[in-house]
Amino acid sequence: MWNAAPHRPVSPPGRGWGERGRGWRGRMNPERKIRILIAKPGLDGHDRGAKVIARGFRDAGFEVIYTGLHQTPEQIVAAAIQEDVDAIGLSSLAGAHEYLFSRVIELLKEKGADDIIVFGGGIIPEEDLPPLMQAGVKGVFTPGTSIEQAVNWVRENVKPRK
Repeated sequence: MWNAAPHRPVSPPGRGWGERGRGWRGRMNPERKIRILIAKPGLDGHDRGAKVIARGFRDAGFEVIYTGLHQTPEQIVAAAIQEDVDAIGLSSLAGAHEYLFSRVIELLKEKGADDIIVFGGGIIPEEDLPPLMQAGVKGVFTPGTSIEQAVNWVRENVKPRK
């Protein structure tokens, strides 16, 4: 098999390196899957909801990267850029969502990656929604939001980046 990228392993057609819409094969693939980074910023140690939504997004056909617990905004933005994601989903149950979500958006702007859509979920009081939206958060999912609702929101609001 011809290897256009000798430093990378050869993958069968439709699998592996080019499947994500990057690299030599992916540049010609207009059907690239939506890539979402799910992150738990700050000291919040409860990640069940983030894992459930990550799995729901994966089952819906999105490509999902889960960063794990206790990520700083800087780590989240670096991972999002490195992974070439289309959106970042932030999960917060600890009450620091206004600072953490806003800081992620600020860092994306600083890095020239403000075309990455940021959405969030968790225990977020209604009165905190307007400041989050004003900061640039495009959607917030509060308790009771179904996976189907979140998947539909992503399909309507997130498109693969060029």
